[in-house]
Amino acid sequence: MSLLRRLGSKPWALAKTKPTLQRTAPSRVLLACPSFRTIATASARPQEAPREPPSATPEIDLLQSRRRRIRDSKPFSDFLTDTFHRQHDYLRISVSERCNLRCVYCMPEEGVPLSPNRELLTTPEIVLLSSVFVSQGVTKIRLTGGEPTVRRDILPLMQQIGELRRHGLKEICITTNGISLHRKLDSMIESGLTGVNLSLDTLDPWQFQIMTRRKGFEAVQKSIDRILELNRLGAGIKLKINCVVMRGVNDREVLPFVGLTEEKDVEVRFIEYMPFDGNKWSKNKMFSYQEMLDLIRTKYPTLQKVQDHKNDTSKTWHIPGFTGRIGFITSMTHNFCGTCNRLRITGDGNLKVCLFGNAEVSLRDILRKSNSGEPIDEQAFDAMRQIEMDRRRDLLTSDRTPLGLAPNEMELLEVIGAAVKRKKAKHAGIGELEHMKNRPMILIGG
Repeated sequence: MSLLRRLGSKPWALAKTKPTLQRTAPSRVLLACPSFRTIATASARPQEAPREPPSATPEIDLLQSRRRRIRDSKPFSDFLTDTFHRQHDYLRISVSERCNLRCVYCMPEEGVPLSPNRELLTTPEIVLLSSVFVSQGVTKIRLTGGEPTVRRDILPLMQQIGELRRHGLKEICITTNGISLHRKLDSMIESGLTGVNLSLDTLDPWQFQIMTRRKGFEAVQKSIDRILELNRLGAGIKLKINCVVMRGVNDREVLPFVGLTEEKDVEVRFIEYMPFDGNKWSKNKMFSYQEMLDLIRTKYPTLQKVQDHKNDTSKTWHIPGFTGRIGFITSMTHNFCGTCNRLRITGDGNLKVCLFGNAEVSLRDILRKSNSGEPIDEQAFDAMRQIEMDRRRDLLTSDRTPLGLAPNEMELLEVIGAAVKRKKAKHAGIGELEHMKNRPMILIGG
């Protein structure tokens, strides 16, 4: 079933604000959705009786393989290539500002002011933006938060994004605290989930409550166990456990976390404590990569370095005889900016080209020009889709040809391209980051 047919199957809760649609100003950003181009063009042709899809044959497999090679050989989009020749094929989208935990390094104890609902991206808007980025060469999308699983329509949203796999998307991942993941995991895998980054900073239930200011340790363990169980059945989910290490808080648990990898097929990644607005960061609390490495070697002297992929944020190591691996995210002491391929979209629709940068540009506002500035909910999208189909039909039956990029899509790409071109060679150093104004981590999306 195509993306837009799924969009018409009413998976989203309707927004309270009714859209204001002008037939004289049809939505053109819909052309950014690859599936829409196919449906809109087909709508102008005589309808044929539905045919059964052909069964798989060597000839069909060969044709599909050729199509993949042609798609993969296309030059990478200039819009997603910065002045340092870094190609950004990895998009992280924050789908919720809300979270059911209050981790000390992520959110101030008093909480953060959340954006009004009408300022947050709707599900159709997230899918449309995902389509634009995939059309330009993005092959990996990660859903983050806040906590993405608290979004009411997270499963339909993941289904819609999963449809983009036929247009070049290869990986669909999620970053989660694991509290409610076990209840939704099976459905997510059916939608194409390929990877889970699960945040867990302690193996002690009491310490968990101190660091997260909430209960839920057992639920997180249940999610980990469920992933491992499904992987034994062939699910193939890449499981990474993210542990933010803070001196005097949980640094004594580094070795127990390493012990998890002896029999479990997981990658435990130790993250240097990073400064964000409201998390009371101090250099004295930071437990560095080198300190962690030295500590681990006291018990596991045979620790070996693993060859990293050029775009990996993590420095990966392995202990001979162990099933899993360990990694280190060293943003504070050894940045990985030179090979960064990541872009971020915040919950309110702003594009961030650097996790530590405070420069942002709104993609939401450009998208909503097609709907008189109002949020694009399901009802608005259906109406916009019909208007666009009518417009395309008129073009196909006239002397004009519907070639080229539509204005809204072109504006989106120009704004994205300009932001990417402004991306710096690397982020600021520790001293500057400590005093730089930036969003709290929960409002960025990790």
